[in-house]
Amino acid sequence: MEKTYIVTGISGRLGGKVAENMLREVPGKQLIFTCSNLAGLNPEKRERWETQGVSVRQANYNDLEEMTEAFRGGDSIYIVSGTLNGPERVVQHKHAFDAAVAAGVKHIIYTSGIGADQLDVKQYVLPDHIASEVYLREMSHRLGFTYNIMRNSLYMENFLTDSILLANRFDHIYMGIGKDAAFAPIAKDDSAACAAALLLGKGEPNTAYDLTTDKLVTQEGICKAITGRSEVPYKYAAIENLEDAYEILGKMGLSMTTDNQGSDGEVMPWCVNDYVGGKYYGI
Repeated sequence: MEKTYIVTGISGRLGGKVAENMLREVPGKQLIFTCSNLAGLNPEKRERWETQGVSVRQANYNDLEEMTEAFRGGDSIYIVSGTLNGPERVVQHKHAFDAAVAAGVKHIIYTSGIGADQLDVKQYVLPDHIASEVYLREMSHRLGFTYNIMRNSLYMENFLTDSILLANRFDHIYMGIGKDAAFAPIAKDDSAACAAALLLGKGEPNTAYDLTTDKLVTQEGICKAITGRSEVPYKYAAIENLEDAYEILGKMGLSMTTDNQGSDGEVMPWCVNDYVGGKYYGI
């Protein structure tokens, strides 16, 4: 029997990639694509998807009833995490999980953050994912559906695009947190490939996967690489203390929180608190 697969957040950077991956794997008639605001979806992209048989629907994370209707007919769902940080995002995720179950979905894939299983890791956005994971696992145990959790590392694209947008606002000064701190980012293409594989049932049920890499990089190294390729004279500046970070990033145009952002990644994906880790992150 043919299954129907749901991809949320299709107007965003990651959800859009997952959508395209699924179209390469199954016929459009087996796909439901959703986003928070259909009016903001690229009309050419929507027409192309619908021409291939995809059902394109609106499913706002703040509207439980709308989501429930949008998810009807689906067997498995990919739920991309919202972009709002804090308690509001936890509520949105709970609504998405509740709507999926109410609509009859039998398998849920959720994008969490790496470290969400380690309570000793203190980072600004992790409490959102920790609470969401707990709720999802409890629901699964109680109601009998299966799930997968994708704990994504930092996205490399953010440091190649959004960090550059910030630097261009600030005399080509590429701001980073700390001088020598190394991290292991992932490409959104890889995350999207994993999401499609999990939607198609290639993972172990009720299992979480950490998505990372064995190659460590630094923000200064990224800055040097971009300068070499672009021939734009970007200069790396390490922010060494929390007070300076808040002041400098605020001057660069970042909001302190994500309260005024949308849910599909169409705006700058960082706020000052997220960029520096806020009170959960010590530098």
